[in-house]
Amino acid sequence: MEDAANKGVLITGGASGIGRLMALDFARRGARVTVWDLNREALEALNAESAAEGFSLTAAVCDVSDRAAVYREAERLLAGSGPVDILINNAGLVNGQTLLNIPDEKVEAAMAVNALALFWTVKAFLPSMLKRNSGRIVTVASAAGLIGVRGLTDYCAGKFAAVGFNEALRMELARPAGGIKTTLICPFFIDTGMFQGVKTRFPLLLPILKSEDVAKRAVKAVLAGKKRLILPPFVYSIFWLRLLPQGIMDWVAGFFGVNHAMDEFTGRAAPESGRPGETRVKRKDNE
Repeated sequence: MEDAANKGVLITGGASGIGRLMALDFARRGARVTVWDLNREALEALNAESAAEGFSLTAAVCDVSDRAAVYREAERLLAGSGPVDILINNAGLVNGQTLLNIPDEKVEAAMAVNALALFWTVKAFLPSMLKRNSGRIVTVASAAGLIGVRGLTDYCAGKFAAVGFNEALRMELARPAGGIKTTLICPFFIDTGMFQGVKTRFPLLLPILKSEDVAKRAVKAVLAGKKRLILPPFVYSIFWLRLLPQGIMDWVAGFFGVNHAMDEFTGRAAPESGRPGETRVKRKDNE
């Protein structure tokens, strides 16, 4: 397993949820951790938490869906703290509304955070990785990026894009830069607050995952150089399901409760409070 000491780690959406837990874990291992998030209060709380444990990390307010902001903060980070060895694209946004009910601006926000932001962050840090022929790019997607889920059309579309982005990037980097690796992380529903109210049909087989366990296993997978981590392990079978006729795939998804789990879910995106553990998007000036 790779040593994290003195490694530069950047985690987007890292002030709450599994991002926060990964940031603390990497910092405890001696990494130079930087966290980007929109929630200033959560960033301040994370700084205080890390300081109380006797270590420090760098926190910056950054909207990853804003290309100019990403490039600006990336330039500042590289000039000030040094190279980023591990880039973890963790920021995510979920709305939980059917296609005709979700406002257009929320669709745009979800796609911007869950898919387009990957392009901006990787384009910002990949040149410096290429110069050193070293680095790891981590995409935190979702099981919803492997199988469609009703009421999550925009989320699934963004996460499917994230999975495809990771796969294409991995192949793109194989020739010119064999030293730069990728890791894809696809957990099922996590108890971070994003999917509050979700109830799975078979909780022993498809449980609501504990954020502490997901974060711990994610950090270990990254440091171990794994190409892919899917939680719980049963969800790996979704890759094989995609080779079967659509009707069988839909039946299995229904039987194991992938869609059943969403029956009482009404969305957790963009709470005005911006409390830690919740997802937030940048408000437009005219809203």
